[in-house]
Amino acid sequence: MDRKLSGSAARAVFGAELRPGPEFAARLDAEDPLAGFRARFDLPRSGGDTAVYLVGNSLGPLPVAARQELEREIGRWATLGVDGWFEEAAPWFDLDGRFLDSLARLVGAGPREVTVMNGLTVNLHLLLASFFRPSGQRRRILIERPCFPSDRFVVETHLRWHGLDPATDILEVGPGGEHGLIDEADIEAALEAEGDEVALVLLGGVNFLTGQRLDMPRVVRAARRCGALVGFDLAHAVGNVELRLHDWDVDFAAWCHYKYVNAGPGAPAGVFVHERHASDPEVVRLGGWWGNDPSTRFRMQLDPDFIPRADAAGWQLSCPAVLAMAPLGPALALFDEAGMDRLRAKSIRLTSYLEWLIAAGCGEAVELMTPSDPAGRGSQLSLRVRGHAERIQARLQEVGVVGDYRQPDVLRLAPAPLFNTFGEMWRTAKSLQSAVREAL
Repeated sequence: MDRKLSGSAARAVFGAELRPGPEFAARLDAEDPLAGFRARFDLPRSGGDTAVYLVGNSLGPLPVAARQELEREIGRWATLGVDGWFEEAAPWFDLDGRFLDSLARLVGAGPREVTVMNGLTVNLHLLLASFFRPSGQRRRILIERPCFPSDRFVVETHLRWHGLDPATDILEVGPGGEHGLIDEADIEAALEAEGDEVALVLLGGVNFLTGQRLDMPRVVRAARRCGALVGFDLAHAVGNVELRLHDWDVDFAAWCHYKYVNAGPGAPAGVFVHERHASDPEVVRLGGWWGNDPSTRFRMQLDPDFIPRADAAGWQLSCPAVLAMAPLGPALALFDEAGMDRLRAKSIRLTSYLEWLIAAGCGEAVELMTPSDPAGRGSQLSLRVRGHAERIQARLQEVGVVGDYRQPDVLRLAPAPLFNTFGEMWRTAKSLQSAVREAL
């Protein structure tokens, strides 16, 4: 069951100053300490004007500095050729390690606990090869419902790889209670009841469909009590909410960089492995040239044994995709400069304000799937308009408001604090109100 939009979060955030008109939005933008970051992006256009881009949860826009960095690397390829790997100023050889400090800060980890490689689903497969080691009755994997399809595919195929049956060896926890959201108490109850059979817990930190943010430390504690390992798909969490992966004692995590981090379509993905595993030579990992000890890597046939690096980079397989990886450094630098604490504070203000405006303009025609409490969500608002969502999304697109549609009837709007404005929230709410009236 979905909830009515109430706007109570906005009243808690803005108090008596809250106003419905565009003047209030303009004032908020004038007072916004992060307003200058918007100019650091090439934002998509619509009808000759800048679009209201609310799909950074699907593909972030292009940072200006990322374009410049990519052009620089293309130029180095043209002038240096193979010498680019070892050129003294900025060798490609250590490109993957050049921005690990920034990435570690973004996810709350140590630099040796993170690495950049492959795509998200590939990384999940590699991590499960290490961390899903069924033994005896401890053979099941707990996931959420609904999870992103790739996560389920990964889990199903690894179970089959071990000769197990997904029909019996997947333990699902789905929405319960009156709000149709996952309750962490239900995860705890499932693990308490069946935890002696659970080898691994694999959940989304922020759900792709509802935008719900899980209490990850609570999940980790529940997994520890029953002796299970725990990993997270953080595709919708990294660059969206504050994370403390090391302190929360997460075993592993994987995420993409093309959503909130704005590193470009197909950008190499990220991996976290807690230091107790990353430095443990007994942890089995699939071997590859780039995960091998750099001191022996180029001895090749002279030193053929795989000696994995004693950090998260030991899970790497192949050399870095230089051109695909180039935009990541400038993209991460924006988060260092802005500060995730300030970005999160603005995100709460943007989403709370937008929810309040939609509630005032659309009433009961639109239902909220996302938790109304900002602590239980990131930047995304998932809205249900039964039977009309696809048509409404198309109408919004026509007037330059870019959200997205998920079957059968879900609109997702994700205000990103690096480049979205309060004025755009006002415009979005007014456009949605008109589109809803036309559809109904």
